[in-house]
Amino acid sequence: MRIVAALLLIMSASLAALAQTGGGDAAAIRSLVAKYAEAREQADAAAIQRLFTAGADQLVSNGEWRRGRESLVKGMLASSRGNPGARTITVESIRLLSTDVAIADARYEIDASDGREARRMWSTFLAVRGEDGWRIAAIRNMAPAK
Repeated sequence: MRIVAALLLIMSASLAALAQTGGGDAAAIRSLVAKYAEAREQADAAAIQRLFTAGADQLVSNGEWRRGRESLVKGMLASSRGNPGARTITVESIRLLSTDVAIADARYEIDASDGREARRMWSTFLAVRGEDGWRIAAIRNMAPAK
């Protein structure tokens, strides 16, 4: 009976530690996505670049595939100029695939400031943990089917 109680206590402590780690990682990934949204809103090329891994890529809703940080930054800034309006990215879920890889799914909305209809999309962020913390390795933007 003591052995069972001890095992249950150990399992409970392990699950609590795992939940805390996941919670901390989830908060860090939410923060990463928020920094991305802010850098985009500010059109801050250096800040955008710092958030990505060297080999990062982005597949956008029009089918353009941007590969590498330089291409990402150039494309994002051009997209922001071509699609004016406040961007809101709301993380809906985060799934840790391993201790160093996670997927964050988010609602991505652009409230058009030029009279156009607001754009409502989905974005999936692939985040990886490196020596300098979490970084974005890939983004997939999807426009819902009409």
